[in-house]
Amino acid sequence: MSVDIQTIVIESWEHALKVLYAESWDPKAKKFASPFVFRGQDRSDFKLSTTLQRLAINNPGWIPNLERSLIRSFKKYAHRDVVSRDTDWHWLTMAQHHGLATRLLDWTWSPLVALHFATADMQYIQADGLIWMVNMRGVREALPPALSAQLRGIGIFDVEILSNIKLQPWELVDYPDQPAKDGFVIFFEPPSMDDRIINQYALFSIHYDPQASQDDWFLRRPHLCRKVLIPGDKKWEIRDNLDQANITERVLFPGLDGLSVWLNRYYFAR
Repeated sequence: MSVDIQTIVIESWEHALKVLYAESWDPKAKKFASPFVFRGQDRSDFKLSTTLQRLAINNPGWIPNLERSLIRSFKKYAHRDVVSRDTDWHWLTMAQHHGLATRLLDWTWSPLVALHFATADMQYIQADGLIWMVNMRGVREALPPALSAQLRGIGIFDVEILSNIKLQPWELVDYPDQPAKDGFVIFFEPPSMDDRIINQYALFSIHYDPQASQDDWFLRRPHLCRKVLIPGDKKWEIRDNLDQANITERVLFPGLDGLSVWLNRYYFAR
């Protein structure tokens, strides 16, 4: 019998904080450290589809070849010193960060940053937004044993670990001893390439199969996640409180571009 993912409907700013910071106390570490990572979406009906999947929406079977072609061209035309280390994981991360279509999804450790991305686009300010909460500890337990062993004593993968174990992104689909038929999902932290990565407290997820849906993977594991629904009529309350807390485009996208987006939104006619 299938079980739906728990969905919590936000009633106010205070309620949002209570929900998003729930279960943060870690008795082993004796500190507040949430096991969840977060992803904010402007609309509740948006799926966890990657930019690579959306690019190949009319020909999904082309995705594996398309992925390799995009990365190969990105490496060819980008400045040679654009990455700190010449590995596929470094290049894939840099490409995602600069808008190339990849199989990666953006996440954050920060509930407030996720709230920002669920309420920032004025085009959808009246639509219901959504925040995904995913339990990192549970996702780790769903990894193949050999991969999970690489995390012994470490909380999460990063590009250095993934590069050092000589595991290429395109080889994940053939990784041995997979615990489930629909594979696994890896969360990993990117290098601190710029202030945007740092300020957004960013990390990425990658599914073992670029054609497969992370949405479906989590739907089959409702114990690993929950959905936080932000009704359209609550968005302005949350948005105004985020602005007062300085969780804005000006901070999350440092530079003149972020400043301009923030000002456009700040002066948006309600």
